[in-house]
This record gives sequence, C-alpha cells and structure tokens, in this order.
Amino acid sequence: MNVFRIFLFSALLFMVSCSEQHQHPYTFYYWKTRLSLDTAEKKALEKADSPYLYTRFFDVDKVHGKFRPLGIITKDPSFVTGKKIVPVVFITNRTFFRISPGDIARLAKSVNDLIRKKALEYQLPVHPEIQIDCDWTEGTRDDYFLFLKELRKISGKEITCTLRLHQVKDKARTGIPPVDKVYLMCYSTSSPLENSNKNSILDVALLKNYLARIGEYPIRTVEIALPIYSWGIVTNHLGKHRLINALSEDDLNHPGIRKMSRNEAEVLKDGFYFGHYLNKGFRIKVEAISDKERQQVISFLDKKLPHFTVLYYQLDRKFTEGRKL
Repeated sequence: MNVFRIFLFSALLFMVSCSEQHQHPYTFYYWKTRLSLDTAEKKALEKADSPYLYTRFFDVDKVHGKFRPLGIITKDPSFVTGKKIVPVVFITNRTFFRISPGDIARLAKSVNDLIRKKALEYQLPVHPEIQIDCDWTEGTRDDYFLFLKELRKISGKEITCTLRLHQVKDKARTGIPPVDKVYLMCYSTSSPLENSNKNSILDVALLKNYLARIGEYPIRTVEIALPIYSWGIVTNHLGKHRLINALSEDDLNHPGIRKMSRNEAEVLKDGFYFGHYLNKGFRIKVEAISDKERQQVISFLDKKLPHFTVLYYQLDRKFTEGRKL
C-alpha cells in the first residue's frame, strides 16, 4: 500500500508539473498602420491575460540625412479595447549612423512628442512605457544607448527595447542596453530572401544555440516575443525571391496552383494570385510556425528564465483563429 501511495503521489506531482508548464501571461503586438479590430480580433484580445497591447505607433528612418516618421498610425472607431496601450516605435539602425549628441536629443524629443500627440488625438489609454524596436549593431550601440537614456529623461516614462538573438549571443560586442526590461524577439532567424531550406521565421535549433546562456543576460526582466504569423516566399525562374505576407498553407488550395507538398506549390498559369501577378512556373513556399514548435521554444526558455510574459506577433484574425495560445 505504501508503494502504491508513493506511486500515486509521484503521478499526481508529475501531472501538476505538466499542467503548470508553459502557463505564461500573454498578449499581442499590434502592427497595422490603421488601428482597427474586428469581432474575432477583439475576442482573441479579451482572452489574453496580460493587461497590455503593444501597439506600433510609427517608424523612424533617416532620409537624405534627416529624421522622418513613417507609417504614422490612424484610428478606426472599431479600435476599442480595455487593454492598456504600450506605444512601440521601430527605428532603423541607419538612423544612428553618424549622429551627433544634439541630433540624438532632438530625435528623442521628436519621438516623445509624436507619441503624445497620437495618444491624445485618438484618446488611447497609454501605459507609461515606450518600447523601442531597433536592430542596433556594434557600430551604432553607443549612440542608440544614449538615445534610450535621452528618451527616458525627456518622457519621464519607462523605456524598454527589443532584443534580437544575435545581440544575446554577441553581447560583448553589441553591448547591454541601458534598460530594465527587454523583449526577446524569437523570430526572423534568417532572411526569407536567401536560398535556404531552413524556416526563416524561426529555426528552433538555431534559437537554442543562440540562447544557450540567456539565463545569464544581465537585465532584470526578459519578456518573450513569439511568431504566429506566416508568409509565402515566391521564387521566379531566375531564382529571385519576394514575399507575400499572411499567406497560409490553405491558400495554396487555389485554382491555377498545383500543390507539390504540404507547404509548396507551383503556379500553372499566368495571373493574379493573392494580389500579386505571378507567372507560370513560379514556385511558392509557405512558412509558418506550428503550435508544437512554439511550445518547444517555451519549454526551452522555461529552463533558462524564472518567469516571462509571451507577446505574440501579431494580432490578426488570420493568425489567431484556430490557435490555442
């Protein structure tokens, strides 16, 4: 009887540990230029147990030596949510090439002013945090880090930033950003426009290699961004590639297209497909991340980090419907 009780207790303990695994608060990135939510997207957002929605406000690039905001958000009346909005701004790495301290201060002020203007104009319930998304490099790190400090001083808000896999593995060269929280982008592990048999959205083996020592990363809070998006890579007769965003494997069940495998197909006749003109003989490969692969990443990171929130990229009914998040 004692042996049976020990076995029963061990089995119950195993079941509890399994049920608790992967239970992380989650929410979404919202990355559309026009803020709008349909019924399915509102439902998906309501289910998310994090109180925040990470919303792209605009991009910043350097054009002819001058800073330019691009893709500034507009708002549809349908964009109504009880979530707090965390403004996210994407800044190109080249923005920080050959930039003076004065330019950095002016850039920080301009970014903060435009965020405030849009939040006020659209009456958005903004959380006192600004997230900056920039794929900084060794050559731009000092100026980028100074920008983060200036933005914190000017805005009076918590400044956070994204973190890419190579910035973890090569932290000695790329440096540690002066923030208390980073958002680790566990996607875009390679370019979709290269000739490769790997999944460019996320190669799990590569991720594990790059994040082998993520538990030692010297920033207090590391949140995790995971992909739920998909796309199609179109290859022409010359081996050149282009992307069709939000393409799924189901889309390949289309007149004029012959499926060659679960996620690959060939165009049978010239015409418009998914808003693009494609010629006969063009190949289409759909890339996506399965729920199983996503859970593999979470299980791996559970062993490295004490706790984290998951941010799914991105909130779109095409990516959320039918998924168990």
